[in-house]
Amino acid sequence: MILITGASGQLASLVAEKAKEAGLQFQTASRSLSADRLMDFDRPETLDFSGISTLFLLSAGYAEDDVIMKRHGAVLAAASQHGVSHVVYTSLSAAGDHLGFALAHRWTEQALIESGLGWTILRNGLYAELIGMLAAPRDGRITIPLGRTPIAAVARTDLAEAALKVLSAPEDHAGITYELSGTRPFSAPQLAQRLAVTYEPSSFSAERERLSALPLLPFQAPMLMSIASAATGGFFRSGATDLQKLVPQPLDALSVAYDAARRASN
Repeated sequence: MILITGASGQLASLVAEKAKEAGLQFQTASRSLSADRLMDFDRPETLDFSGISTLFLLSAGYAEDDVIMKRHGAVLAAASQHGVSHVVYTSLSAAGDHLGFALAHRWTEQALIESGLGWTILRNGLYAELIGMLAAPRDGRITIPLGRTPIAAVARTDLAEAALKVLSAPEDHAGITYELSGTRPFSAPQLAQRLAVTYEPSSFSAERERLSALPLLPFQAPMLMSIASAATGGFFRSGATDLQKLVPQPLDALSVAYDAARRASN
């Protein structure tokens, strides 16, 4: 039996949908009452993995690093206690080491490798949907500073397909770390051209000031600024990716980002 955590989130929902279509035996887990198993990573007593052979651990990334590490540590301890055989963890691509939220991912990877559990690590690239949302035009302009270097973003659907491939036969992917950045990078100027708007990136200080006026949690603005600074520095350009080993025909990330930007700007 497979257990998919974070079931109320967009990626996990896609994985569950594809697992159902593929006829896999699975259950879902989250803090939502709509999940098959009610689990709160902040309450270790709710972490019941009995009867589960493969755990799809979606990173609990919306918190401070110490909170995330505590959550993931509790999950791995409970998985070991309840006899889980294999954990598939959604991490962050190597290019993301410059991001403000990379530390908790790397800590979890190391903890998983040292746990004694079977494991596969999916190092997901930046979502094309996220880039599109962040770059949604305002007054005919894209102003978020993302540099001019192509960004190897990847469609969330492709990451769900990659996860499904691993979950269908986890033993075939044991002990492997997959780098899942996009195969067709695009730049902010290219996205602006597709949207028929101009790309006029603001300064970092102006972007930080804009974010400070939004209803964000304290850790979120630095996370978003780290995306802007790493993109501007060219750290998300095309590199080695294993995506087509798991998804032979990935989607066009620029088109996915375009659609997301259009939705976000309406």
